[in-house]
Amino acid sequence: MIISLTVILLCQLLGEVVARGFEWPLPGPVLGMVFLLFFLGLRDRIGMRVPEFGKTLDSTGKGLLAHLSLLFIPAGVGVVQHLDVLAQHGLGLAVALVASTLVTLIVTVVTFVVASRLTGSAVEGAGEDRAP
Repeated sequence: MIISLTVILLCQLLGEVVARGFEWPLPGPVLGMVFLLFFLGLRDRIGMRVPEFGKTLDSTGKGLLAHLSLLFIPAGVGVVQHLDVLAQHGLGLAVALVASTLVTLIVTVVTFVVASRLTGSAVEGAGEDRAP
């Protein structure tokens, strides 16, 4: 577990170094996940199969996901510290949140429809009334 956690944290550190070093507007942890994916793919491609590492990485990832809600506590505290800003701009923030959610849903649906038409994998009978 220590080795897999070290690998995850080293990938995150590498992502932070690259993001800050090149002044990219991309968060370091996101780059770290890309690096981790790249390294795991490279490991599989060149045949460096270490069964124990795969199992420990899986259990470490599941352990982190099980306690992921704890990582949102600092964000909640940050919101509470800035309630005055929230009171001043709450309506604007709510409108932006709802609008961005709607735009995201619309873009997702359009992307899915276009991709399914391009691949020819449209669902048969979609949109038709079906008898029970």
